Amino acid sequence: MSKFSRIRPLVLGLIFQGDRLLVAEGFDQVKQQKFYRALGGGVDFGESSLQALQREFQEEIQAELTNIQYLGFVESTFTYEGKLGHEWIQFYRCDFADAEFYQKEQIYCIEGKLKFVASWVECDRFRTRELQLVPEACLQYL
Repeated sequence: MSKFSRIRPLVLGLIFQGDRLLVAEGFDQVKQQKFYRALGGGVDFGESSLQALQREFQEEIQAELTNIQYLGFVESTFTYEGKLGHEWIQFYRCDFADAEFYQKEQIYCIEGKLKFVASWVECDRFRTRELQLVPEACLQYL
């Protein structure tokens, strides 16, 4: 079963630096469109969303989190690369335990074989829809 033929449980951590949000940039080749998403990842069978949040940040950027607050749940259906996706997303607001992360304009991330960069983006750019933040329901937490 492919990851796009089932509901995927997901956790995202919203980390702010003033009025900037830490996000990774994505690109949909079919739509020819950029988008941005908070960091996080899949919830594995048998782990809580909180455990998954902590694991994902440790795996992707070797970061410990603190001040973790649950924000809410969103169900998201979308099309990416021409395929239908369906996610159940738990949102958390959190901070880095190590203040050094806030000094970096870009944070290099690794997820399996995939390498990507996260950067701080002004929240107003998402609020005004200049940039697309996904899922759109994430806007309620800015």
